[in-house]
Amino acid sequence: MVGALIDRYGPRIVFSGLMVIMAIPAFVFAFGNSFMQLLVSRLVLGTIGAGFVIGIKMTAIWFPKSMIGRAEGFYAGWGNFGSAAAAMTLPWIAINVFDDWLGLNGEGWRYALAFNGGVSFIYGIMYYFLVTDHPPGKEIKFAEKAEPMKVTSYFDLAQYIVWSFPLVGAMGVLVWRIAKIQLDAAPLISSTIEYSLYGVLGLIYIAHVYKLLQVNLPDLKKGYPEDKKYSWSSVAALNSTYFANFGAELAVVSMLPMFFETVFRGLADADGGAIMTPTMAGMVAASFAFVNLVARPLGGYLSDMMANRKRTMLMYMLGITIGFFAMSLIPKYGPVVDGVQTLEPMFEGMWWLVVAVIITILCSMFVQGAEGATFAIIPMIKRGMTGQIAGMSGAYGNVGAVCYLVLYSLVDDKTFFYVISAGAGLSFLYCLFFLREPEAAYKDEY
Repeated sequence: MVGALIDRYGPRIVFSGLMVIMAIPAFVFAFGNSFMQLLVSRLVLGTIGAGFVIGIKMTAIWFPKSMIGRAEGFYAGWGNFGSAAAAMTLPWIAINVFDDWLGLNGEGWRYALAFNGGVSFIYGIMYYFLVTDHPPGKEIKFAEKAEPMKVTSYFDLAQYIVWSFPLVGAMGVLVWRIAKIQLDAAPLISSTIEYSLYGVLGLIYIAHVYKLLQVNLPDLKKGYPEDKKYSWSSVAALNSTYFANFGAELAVVSMLPMFFETVFRGLADADGGAIMTPTMAGMVAASFAFVNLVARPLGGYLSDMMANRKRTMLMYMLGITIGFFAMSLIPKYGPVVDGVQTLEPMFEGMWWLVVAVIITILCSMFVQGAEGATFAIIPMIKRGMTGQIAGMSGAYGNVGAVCYLVLYSLVDDKTFFYVISAGAGLSFLYCLFFLREPEAAYKDEY
């Protein structure tokens, strides 16, 4: 949806509006007094992640093709860094500024979150007045309507319909997961509400399919000239890459601290003290996200510099496949305790922890480099639909996170790494057969 709005109205207006509007659920979350208020406002607040897609469109407009990969990678890297910076600074602001200095007695976390919403509100207004959609002297033609993507063949239309379903399906999985939550020994939502939400999601999907048929069938009947056609298979391939790289990153970052703490719990120093404390586990796990500032721009840079962007994408997806498989070899299966399968280090000693950290960092380099390589290709598939294509591929990152985290709740850590390695391998094969090298990918002008 946001992708269509960007292509219609331009990134400046849409981004400003998003920042201002999303300040509202941030304030509601900050001062919520019930679990349901916190849940609903947090779900709505997740929409702010669409701001990433807006920046992809803006960057594609401002930079020439020969530099688009490194520009998109650098931009995306700072997005994740901002998230990490907020995670580190907001607790300090809550405790030191609002609790200690202003004496709010344990309510500082609310005002810290409200402060975050205020920053979003003010920045949205500033962005509208300080930023332009395109460089001076460069005119950009935006779409006449905010509508679904246009495809140029009946086969592409069928692909579009099929690949749209998981976007709604992921929401269905969230509804299912929320329905399993118990609050005061009762389900958070009743079965009536649960099945009503499934029905609403089904109607949304049907309406979406009806709209894209309404938009595309008349033009498909007329036919497209060869110079106007593009391969929607490339969009599908990049959906799969973002599912397998960013989706896996979100899932792995969530489970990695506990993974290291559990696997290396028996590692002790000379005095018998535990080496793998929760703090140490968090620091080791942070190494997976810390390399983002370098890895994403590097992925985009290599995509710009190598002779073939598709080949760069394949190299990264193969690296992810091998990397996650290597992480599955960090532990081995231990004894079953009280019906629970335990994990132990594959080898004894501090040296294996060092090797495990190195494997984690190298794997992260491929995962996040692949994210940069993905968005180095997206702006070149179809110029006028960059927002919609980026929006769909970006959404598949969240679909991947939902799917992988649900699977993680059903399997042990070692099996989980096997699963996400297989997911990257399947994406590699899909890109090998269906991703097309963008035409004129290295011309100077976008």
